[in-house]
Amino acid sequence: MKVRFQADADLNEDIVLGLVRREPTIDFQTASEAKVRGLLDPMVLVRAAQEARILVTHDRRTMPHHFADFTNEQNSPGVLVIGQNLPIGIAIEELLLIWAASEADEWINLIVDLPL
Repeated sequence: MKVRFQADADLNEDIVLGLVRREPTIDFQTASEAKVRGLLDPMVLVRAAQEARILVTHDRRTMPHHFADFTNEQNSPGVLVIGQNLPIGIAIEELLLIWAASEADEWINLIVDLPL
């Protein structure tokens, strides 16, 4: 199955917009579309899992801890953590590579920092 992405509320939306502009067939749901704005991290992980979407976030501080707790109880489609200082263009290229060169099941229960 093709990778599908879910933006966390803290993710710079220019990354989502730039990626979808670059490759219109990518399925990348914004935080607003998923109605995750204002939700705590554990609930954001639940929403992403319910829709089989890899969560994309800038949250290096709390998300790894919540992800560990979550995956102790159930499977996650995965989490990609993009550094706040990573240029938007590089973030877009990294996500495009993941989408083009991998399948969703390769990311199950993984939390990965970008760039790769």
